[in-house]
Amino acid sequence: MEHLLDLQKKLIPDVLDIMSSRYHILQSLYFLQPIGRRSLSTHLGMTERVLRGEVTFLSQQGLIHMASSGMHLTSHGEAIVKALSQVMKNISGLKEMEKKLEAALGVSKAVIVSGDSDQFALVKNEIGLACVKEIERNLESENIIAVTGGSTLAAVAEMMYPLKKAHQDLLFVSARGGLGEKVENQANTICAKMAEKAEGRYHLLHVPDQLSDESYHSLMEEPSIHQVLQYLHRVSIIVHGIGDARQMAIRRHSGEGILEKIDTEHAVAEAFGYFFDQTGRVIHKVQTIGLQWEDLFGARSVIAIAGGKSKAEAIKAYFKRGPDSVLITDEGAAQEILKNF
Repeated sequence: MEHLLDLQKKLIPDVLDIMSSRYHILQSLYFLQPIGRRSLSTHLGMTERVLRGEVTFLSQQGLIHMASSGMHLTSHGEAIVKALSQVMKNISGLKEMEKKLEAALGVSKAVIVSGDSDQFALVKNEIGLACVKEIERNLESENIIAVTGGSTLAAVAEMMYPLKKAHQDLLFVSARGGLGEKVENQANTICAKMAEKAEGRYHLLHVPDQLSDESYHSLMEEPSIHQVLQYLHRVSIIVHGIGDARQMAIRRHSGEGILEKIDTEHAVAEAFGYFFDQTGRVIHKVQTIGLQWEDLFGARSVIAIAGGKSKAEAIKAYFKRGPDSVLITDEGAAQEILKNF
C-alpha cells in the first residue's frame, strides 16, 4: 500500500489532493453530523460553491445522505472514514512524524491527528477518538481507569463508545477533585460520562482540587474518600491532560505569590497539580487529594493527551522527566515540538 501511494504521489499527485480533500469533508461530517452545507463550508474554510460540488459527488457515491435536518454520513460513508484513517496518515506524513516525536520526547508511543486544535476545535474530538482507541487497546480482564479533567478529556468522553466485553470489568475513577470550572470539564463529570458510554462502572471524588492543611487532613479521614483512594492505588490505566502552567494557575485561582513564582522560575507545564519548568523540574505543587504525579510511574498504562501549537512547550517540559507514556496530540503541537530536532 505504501509503495502504491509513493507511486501515486509521483505520477498523479492531483488524485491524492482530491482524495485528501474529500476525506476531510467526510471526516468533518463524521464528527459534526447532522450539519448544513453553509455551516460545514465555514468549518472547512471552503466556499459553498466548491463544497456543493463535492457534496453532490459524495452523495451520488452513496456516502452522504441529505436531509432537512442537515447532511450526515451513510453507513458506507462511515466505513470509508474508518478504513482510510491510516492511509491518510501515510499520505500526510504523520506516521513519520510520530516516529520523530517518539525519539524527541522519549515516549513509548506517539499518536498524531491532523490539524491544530488551537485553530479548529473539532481536532480535539479527533484526539478524543484516538484516545478511546488507545484505552481499548490496553484493556485486560480487570481495569481501573483513572481520568482527570479539562476540555481535551471532555472530548475523550464525548467520543467514548461501548468497550465492555464479557470477560472485562471496567471501573472509571476520578483522579482529581473539582477545579471550580465548567461542570462539563470537571473530572467527575468526565468520569461518569465515560463510564456510562463505555458500559462500565464509576466512582467519583467529591472534593475541591485545592485544599488547606486542615481540610486536607479532615477529608482524608472520610470513608468515601478513602475508598476512592484505594482504587487509585490499584489503577491500571491513567488518562490525563497536560496544561499550560500560568493558565492552570489562574484556573485554580492561585494567589499572586504563586503566579509570581511561576513567572520567575519559568514554569511552563502543569499536570496533577504539579508545575514544571522547561527542564522538567517541579517548581510548585498544589496540595490535593487524588492521584499524584509519582503514582504515574507505577501504572500499567499512562496516556497523556494535549494538542495545539500553544501546548508544545508544556508537552516538551513535562516529558523531560515524565513517566513512560503514550502521547496523543495533534499536528500543530507536533510540528512546533520538532522544530529544533
